[in-house]
Amino acid sequence: MRAFIRGSYPPVPSILFAVCWAYGVTGLFALTGPPAGPWRPGLGTAVAALTIAVDMLLMRIVDDIRDLPYDRVHNPDRPLAAGVVTRSSLLRWYGVIGALLVLVNLFDCWAALVIAVQLAYALLLLLPGPDPGRLVLTLLLSSPVQLLLHLYLYTLHLRTTGGGFGPSFWPALAVVVLATLHLEVAKKITRSPRPGERTYVTTFGLPATVAVAVLSPVAATVVLVLAAPSAWVLLTLPPLALPALAWWRFRRADRWDARLAFFYLLASFVSWAVTAAAGGTS
Repeated sequence: MRAFIRGSYPPVPSILFAVCWAYGVTGLFALTGPPAGPWRPGLGTAVAALTIAVDMLLMRIVDDIRDLPYDRVHNPDRPLAAGVVTRSSLLRWYGVIGALLVLVNLFDCWAALVIAVQLAYALLLLLPGPDPGRLVLTLLLSSPVQLLLHLYLYTLHLRTTGGGFGPSFWPALAVVVLATLHLEVAKKITRSPRPGERTYVTTFGLPATVAVAVLSPVAATVVLVLAAPSAWVLLTLPPLALPALAWWRFRRADRWDARLAFFYLLASFVSWAVTAAAGGTS
């Protein structure tokens, strides 16, 4: 497992991303929810961050197993593709760690249930299905994995606030889906795809793919401004500079700078948390 983590799940950026995800999306739910003053994360948010970090490791296991034929050609240094670990050993670790993850969340039965369903659904993705090279269909089939994690964060948020499921969940979900769409699309943009390379450019063409990468962050910000109108929401605007910079650089490059797409999402998470903690919609 240590070899797999070193090769497929670099701990520092992965854990940083998970912590920002948990705090940022929970802050987003506070922003779009009923006015209640500044948001204050608590122990439940810390448990959520730990859960997201471990869950991302488990999803990495699923992705590496599912992408094994592709990685043997394009990413032969990955632990599974290189033969450092085996499919059966990874699945055993998946079962053990997944069970512990559910147990950690039993303080909230609904949160534990959502995590259990999410882990079970992810395993279904390993069943024979469409060609993983069909990126749009694969994205649609995989999207419940992230949607369930957002529902998990919302469940813990409701436990903290004492509220019930409300319509404010949907604009918040739209914001985070549009923001993550940027990373999903942008990191695969290239003017000259290699033979067999998976990129949305081969499906939609370069102009349309670039348009999605540029407009999805803008759409996410517009939805957030409409859902949480206040002066504080201006704090969520600076991350838009990163997709703009990436687009400007891509005009003279062969590939989109995937690092800027990652940093955009990371900065968005941070901006949502900071905005909610600073004043939110109050």
